[in-house]
Amino acid sequence: MKLKATLMAASAMALTAFAPASAEEVQKIGLAVANLQADYFNQIKLGVEAYATEKGIEVITVDAKNDGATQVSQVQDLLAQGIDAFIYIPAGAAAATVPARLAKAEGIPVVNVDRNAEGEPGDTFIATDNAASAYEVCKYIIDQAGGEGKMLMIHGQKGTTPEVERTKGCMKAIEENPGVEVVGEQWSNQWSQDEGLNITQNLLQAHPDTSIIFAQSDAMALGAAQAIKVSQMQQRIYLGGFDGDTTALPILAQGGFDATATQQVRGIGRLAVDSAIKLAAGEELPAEQLLPGYLTTPENAPEYVAEHP
Repeated sequence: MKLKATLMAASAMALTAFAPASAEEVQKIGLAVANLQADYFNQIKLGVEAYATEKGIEVITVDAKNDGATQVSQVQDLLAQGIDAFIYIPAGAAAATVPARLAKAEGIPVVNVDRNAEGEPGDTFIATDNAASAYEVCKYIIDQAGGEGKMLMIHGQKGTTPEVERTKGCMKAIEENPGVEVVGEQWSNQWSQDEGLNITQNLLQAHPDTSIIFAQSDAMALGAAQAIKVSQMQQRIYLGGFDGDTTALPILAQGGFDATATQQVRGIGRLAVDSAIKLAAGEELPAEQLLPGYLTTPENAPEYVAEHP
């Protein structure tokens, strides 16, 4: 299948530069996840655990449930359990620097995934190229709308790396289309479907002439799609999401919304483990390792459903 070949080639190119190192230096990895209720984070967790198991490495996983204070406490417990490396997805922007600082003070290498901590970055940071992928999604839905219209933006958790980068990428597409006007925007707390529904309902009431919506996660896009359906707007509203969630891709394939950026979630998990091994062995890695996301529409979504994850 053409898509499968493309995905394998892109993943191979991204991972070849960081070929697996010996696991001898790493016997136990601590994995701190922001919120396992989110499909995206759960898929990364599964990627980390499956790949680490192949290498005979134990993974201790903790779930902060989007609470920064809880995550700090969980990381303190992880450090007390003698982990050799730390893979870290911050639960939010506020206390994001503390876990990385605690681990580094113990001489434990830190691999930040998806979100980096401003002022206290990990030894390497792994993510999708959020800005480039958000640009592609917003460019697509704007083009579908004829290059003009009133637009809403439903942001992720304010100040987190994905929210900042996805905003930046989408704004680039908007700036290239002077006929598009952002008439409303709102930030979420948990990137959730319920938030997408409630935020979109409120914004559509205030801006009933909206024709374009960018929701910064697929969960929020699904909520926005519900809100559009309930609102019974007369005009066509073009809707983009982000993530390529396993729950959202089949709905996208059926035309439930218009576009997303599919991330290499399991590949991110594997790269995080390889990076932890290399760092523990004393190797230096790039400050950032960004993997491509793939523009996904109803036309090609069935192929992603078949290949994902």
